[in-house]
Amino acid sequence: MNLLQIQQAVNDLGTAAAETATQPTEFKLSILELATKGGWIMIVLAILSIVAVYIFIERYITVSRATKYDNGFMDRIREYMKDGKLDSAKALCRGNSTPISRMIEKGLSRIGRPLNDINSTIENVGNLEVAKLERGVSILAMIASAAPMIGFLGTVTGMIRAFYNMSMAGNNIDIELLSSGIYEAMVTTVGGLIVGIIAYIFHAVITTKIQKVVNLLEAKATEFMDVLNEPA
Repeated sequence: MNLLQIQQAVNDLGTAAAETATQPTEFKLSILELATKGGWIMIVLAILSIVAVYIFIERYITVSRATKYDNGFMDRIREYMKDGKLDSAKALCRGNSTPISRMIEKGLSRIGRPLNDINSTIENVGNLEVAKLERGVSILAMIASAAPMIGFLGTVTGMIRAFYNMSMAGNNIDIELLSSGIYEAMVTTVGGLIVGIIAYIFHAVITTKIQKVVNLLEAKATEFMDVLNEPA
């Protein structure tokens, strides 16, 4: 009985060893190694992603500064204007250094001219301030559109490479011959979509913040014109 148990244990160990030997070895591929499979197109996508992140951070900080507004600013401007202290009002504007203060300062410098001229001047300054805030935002939109197309370009070139390797192999077709082309096709597609989605989100966030500045400029321009229209 003991001999049978020993024999059975030996057989079980042999079976386990054979199963272990036949199991495929598991390979782990890091994100960096996977990205290198995409070839030179991944370098282009990496550059676009860096540009998108830089523009987003730079514009986010700039627009955030432009949205900062002193709630008592227009009240003090109104008091200075009623007291005839235009120089003090202009000095207050120069001390704030915001799109709103620069717009109001330009309006103060036009006091004495027809109201339509003052209104046009304020609108022009407001448009210039918005244009400054939008500088570089169009590049984000371009990256959001171009990155997926560049990724699809990598898909096409990768499949071309795979079929070329297949044709050159003749009857000796091996999966390793196709792997490089397939890797390039799939990795570049995913990379292009990721960069495009991130750039699209960045563009939407910055555009929304700029629109808040536009609304604020319009509101303060109207408030300034109302002060000019008030009876002396």
